[in-house]
Amino acid sequence: MIKILLVEDSKFLRMASERALTRAGYEVSTATDGQQALEQARRDKPDLILLDMLLPKVTGPDVLRALKQDPTTEGIAVVVLTGLSEKNAIRLCEDGACAFLEKSQLGLDKGCESLLSAISGIVRKLGLPVPYGACTP
Repeated sequence: MIKILLVEDSKFLRMASERALTRAGYEVSTATDGQQALEQARRDKPDLILLDMLLPKVTGPDVLRALKQDPTTEGIAVVVLTGLSEKNAIRLCEDGACAFLEKSQLGLDKGCESLLSAISGIVRKLGLPVPYGACTP
């Protein structure tokens, strides 16, 4: 089973995304701040991290850089989830993000179908098996 660490400080977005990903067949753990995300990533070694950029304690960009500089976590695929502009995507990819998903384009307030579709596409590109219950593009 594919393990995903969902790092999101918004309770609504975290709970909705976690529920949808779990129903789709992913094993999901969550973190609400950057410090907790780094600790969990080192301990649990997920296959994929969904990382919000605006986090308390340690910012998303700092978490991304720390993950990619740590031999324990450098190989974990990180997908940036943010409301920041697309011009930041280039910088985040240079810092090691494998994909960039803009929250406003996902329409998370209307459901998680777009998120599930995007994640299944990313999982497929990583060469990992897409869970049976996940939406596929």
